[in-house]
Amino acid sequence: MPRLRLATPADLPALRRLIDDSVRGLSVGYYSTPQIESALVHLFGPDSQLIADATYYVIEHESDGLVAAGGWSRRRTTHGGDQAKEADDPLLDPAHDAARIRAFFVQPGWARRGLARQLFETCAGEAAKAGFRRLELVSTLPGEPLYRALGFVEVERLVAPLPDGAGIQVVRMVRQ
Repeated sequence: MPRLRLATPADLPALRRLIDDSVRGLSVGYYSTPQIESALVHLFGPDSQLIADATYYVIEHESDGLVAAGGWSRRRTTHGGDQAKEADDPLLDPAHDAARIRAFFVQPGWARRGLARQLFETCAGEAAKAGFRRLELVSTLPGEPLYRALGFVEVERLVAPLPDGAGIQVVRMVRQ
């Protein structure tokens, strides 16, 4: 039986493998192979600040290891791993700002089993306890149907630029 727990720094190597597997397996048909590989180098990866803030969770299976991960943030960054950060990541004000839903990844063989929904419910509950009344995220195209099903609405579509000239289409979404 998979169990949900807070991520720790010791999870970073397994998180990198989970993210690579998830992006390569679940992005096919949405992004080209060059886009996927570029995004894995420049955009997708663990955000160690989420782990330090104790707002990032993993779902672990005793024989399969980490099968899903996702979190929320009280910081300004909307997406991207450590390699995508260039500046400070200031705290948000729950009275005015939306908490960020961040970095959801699922092993392809474990997709569509309710793990992302379980992670989301945990994150939304914790964000509400911290005083946030709105949630915001930047979704990849494969994640968009999940977030729509969770009550998020599209604000805008944009291209997340990558340093090598590639870019991937993403969707900024909000939920009250």
